[in-house]
Amino acid sequence: MCGIAGLAGPDAVRHQTTVMTMGVSQHHRGPDGTVHASSSDRRAVLAMNTLLIVDPLARPGPYLDRASGLLLAFNGEIYNFREKAKAWGIPIAERETDAHLVLRAWVKIGSACLDGLDGMFALALYDPRAGKLFLARDRLGEKPLYWRLDGGRLAFASEVTTLTGYGPAPLVLRPEMLAIETPVGVETPFQGIQLLAPATLLSFDVASGSLEQATWWRLEDREPFEGDYTKALACMSVVLAEQIPLRAPACDFALLLSGGLDSSLLAYLMRPPICITVRYRGQDRLDESRIAARIAHDIGAELVVVEPGTADFATVLPHMMSALDYPMGNASTFSEYMAYRKISDLGIRVVIGGLGPDELLMGYVRHALVLFGPDAVLKAGLNAYQPLAAKLMHPAGQELEPAGAVTRLVLRGPDPDGRIHDLVADAMGRAGRDLARGLTLSDLATAWRPLVMTSDKLASAYALERRSPYLARKLVELSYRLPVEYKIADPAAGKRILRDAAKALGLPREVWGSRDKVGFGSPVPTWLNGPLAAWADAQIQFALTEAPSTLRPLLVGGLKSGGRFDRTRMQALLTAAWFSDQTIRAAS
Repeated sequence: MCGIAGLAGPDAVRHQTTVMTMGVSQHHRGPDGTVHASSSDRRAVLAMNTLLIVDPLARPGPYLDRASGLLLAFNGEIYNFREKAKAWGIPIAERETDAHLVLRAWVKIGSACLDGLDGMFALALYDPRAGKLFLARDRLGEKPLYWRLDGGRLAFASEVTTLTGYGPAPLVLRPEMLAIETPVGVETPFQGIQLLAPATLLSFDVASGSLEQATWWRLEDREPFEGDYTKALACMSVVLAEQIPLRAPACDFALLLSGGLDSSLLAYLMRPPICITVRYRGQDRLDESRIAARIAHDIGAELVVVEPGTADFATVLPHMMSALDYPMGNASTFSEYMAYRKISDLGIRVVIGGLGPDELLMGYVRHALVLFGPDAVLKAGLNAYQPLAAKLMHPAGQELEPAGAVTRLVLRGPDPDGRIHDLVADAMGRAGRDLARGLTLSDLATAWRPLVMTSDKLASAYALERRSPYLARKLVELSYRLPVEYKIADPAAGKRILRDAAKALGLPREVWGSRDKVGFGSPVPTWLNGPLAAWADAQIQFALTEAPSTLRPLLVGGLKSGGRFDRTRMQALLTAAWFSDQTIRAAS
């Protein structure tokens, strides 16, 4: 992970100290150097926090093309940069990296180079010839990038709190934070600060102050796969074998190994030297360490088991929330945080995780509920999901339309204006008549953002580069294109084609035959109604004494105890810890 920040405007060079401070505030994202540089026309200042992975002896950014004057700040990893350098006729010298490829490709073919890049990235590039600043993000938003327009200047940063230090940004409780625990689209809880959408290119004309945004890639534009299941399985196996190993770094790295299908398949394909799993004492349903131990033994890796307790949660909460920037809903937040902390303690810089297959290949129970109906799901043995299935129960003759069913399943709070329903309906419409593709696009519009953002932000807090191999472009596009029956044929066993690929590779039956998803879930919601109940109440009550009225509904909701699957109290506590941060209070 790296970090970027900067400012463009007619008088940008007068604000070098401000940009330098913005860069320093993100130093943890790139401990190998925080540097800022001004453009040749003095109308842009870019800062970059560098974490050296590709070449530990490479020069930290920002990067300048002297002939054109283009200046680049880059965060991320381009896995096919050597391939594209050869295809585009761009020389890459020793000690140069993927950032140099991006800079020279932009000089040569402009923003058209984005479509050829396979990786994760957020970039800022200033072109003095046109007097324009360009901001761009990768296809699925693995790397965050925030921006704000103020006084004829555009400021940007990898972390939203970096921009709250640039100028006032009052807190705003977005309705979606009550509905699904996180802002959606480009919104943030800070007025005037937006998140650049995935696969988006923003251009800012310094002279006129005008701004344009364009989407440079759309998943829904892919044509349906043509061929029988045998052909599809062969294609999937080839793409997995080709693309997954490309995401393995040359240095030591660790794999987040839950023991489930996705991470176990990564283990066999990438052969990490170290695997990390998380378990909780007395929580047998969340404990997959036995399977993780078998996988680690099979591939000759060291297995490190992290076993957090209630005291750990209370201790790390302030830093965890500071790293997240703002509250977002993710059941694995605490487990991920503790895993990243341990990986950092081991001196490792790259961590691999299994994001992607659940959304693309119908891996969630909510997908099965929409595709097969609640009765079929419960009859398949998934009785633990009775509370979720009950959301779709309705009187005979009152069938729910798909968008309504999906909305009911993703909501965790009120949606009085129907914003979440509108998002889901739009996603369904963009998918045409394919319900599975509609479910994927709905996930990307609602539940995806907190998953991918949590991974980046928590890993970056410990100067780790988080990689998600299943988000390789070829793999994402192939998965989306497949017919629904290739993705799920049994209500209790989504990701059919991935299971069959794992079976063909010789993974243990308990991996590809598992019928329940556990992942890195944690018992924190249970703790907050048990051993940590009084402590949680005190934290929320203290925040209520000073919190602005916009946050009070979220905080008050957390004073009521909830069930095992109710995260309302957890979300209120995260909000209380967030608001207790002095930086956030100052912004409010």
